[in-house]
Amino acid sequence: MQEITWNRTDLIDEAAEVVLQTNDRQKEKLEEKSGIHIEESQQNRVKVTKVEVNAEGERQIQKKQGVYITLSIPTLTSEDQHGFLQLQESLIHYLDEMHKEISITADSRVLVIGLGNKTITPDAIGPYVIDAMHKKQSELESPEFILYAPGVTAQTGFETSDYVQALTESIKPELVIIIDALATSGSARLCRTIQLTNTGIQPGGGVGNHRKEISKEVLSVPISAIGIPTVVEAPILMADAVEAVFQSIAAKISEKGKPSSKLSVTNWTSSKEKLDLTSLEPIFGQWVTWSNEDRRQLFEEVFSSHPERLIVTPKEVDFWLTQFAILLSESLFEWIKNARKSF
Repeated sequence: MQEITWNRTDLIDEAAEVVLQTNDRQKEKLEEKSGIHIEESQQNRVKVTKVEVNAEGERQIQKKQGVYITLSIPTLTSEDQHGFLQLQESLIHYLDEMHKEISITADSRVLVIGLGNKTITPDAIGPYVIDAMHKKQSELESPEFILYAPGVTAQTGFETSDYVQALTESIKPELVIIIDALATSGSARLCRTIQLTNTGIQPGGGVGNHRKEISKEVLSVPISAIGIPTVVEAPILMADAVEAVFQSIAAKISEKGKPSSKLSVTNWTSSKEKLDLTSLEPIFGQWVTWSNEDRRQLFEEVFSSHPERLIVTPKEVDFWLTQFAILLSESLFEWIKNARKSF
C-alpha cells in the first residue's frame, strides 16, 4: 500500500508521533528521544492534554516549538450548557496559566484577530467570536480589547499575515490572540475540543491550503492561538464508520445467548473498551483485523485523487459555532479581568 499522509490535523495530540505514545514508559521515551513532553489530566468532564515541544521535538513532528493545551469533552452535545460551562472554566484557567509571565495592566493593549471566512460557516469561528466580543464590549464603559476580523486571502487578495503584521506594527499591543477554525483527524473531536497554544498559527494548514504563518517570529509580539476543530476529511469518517459497524456486530455476537441480550432496546453505542473482532473474520475476512489507522490509509489512498474528495462538517455547525463564539468571548473577558487584577 502506498504511504499517503492522511493524518491532516491541526491538533497536536492527534499528531502520529504523539498518538502512538499510549503509556507512561512510551511517553518518557518520546520525551528523551524527540523532545516532546505530554501530560494528561481531567477537570470535571474536560480531558486536558498538555504537550510541550522543544527544538528537537519541532524537527521530529513538524509542530512549532512551544506549549499546546487541548481541552475536550468527547460526550459534548450542541445543547449541553453544563459541558460548555466546564470548558469555559478550563479555558479561563489555562489562559491564566499561559499568560502569567505577560504583564497585562489597565493600559495594556491586547489585539484579538478572528481569522476565517464568514460566508463559509465551518471557517467562520473567528469572525463569529469577534462579533460576540464587539457586542459584549459595547456594554462596557471602556474597551478591553482591540478587535479585528481581516477576512481571508481569497476575499482580499492579500496575505492575512501581512494584514495582521501591519496592524500590530501600528497598534503595538502587548499580546496578540488569534482565533481560527481547525481540522481534526478524529470525527469524535469535531466541535468538542479547544486547542490553546503560544506558537501562533498557519492559516489553512490542516486542509492543505498553507498560508503565511502568524507567529511571534513574524510579529515580534507574544502571540497565542485558540482553535476549534470544525472539519474532518471524509476518508476518516468512512474508516470510523466501518470501525463502529464492526464493533456493533462484535458486541451483538458477544451478547448472543446471554440473558442481558434480551434487555437491549437501543442501538449499540461506542465505549472505551474495544471488542475482539476475530469472530467477524468468517464474514469480512482479514480486513476486520486491520487497525483503524490502516483502514484510514486505505480510504485515503483510494480517494486521494478522486474528484469528489470531501471535507466534512457537522450539519448543525452553525449552532455549534454560535455556542463556541459565546464561550470564547466570555472566557477572554473573564481572563483579562483576572489578569489586570493581578498587576
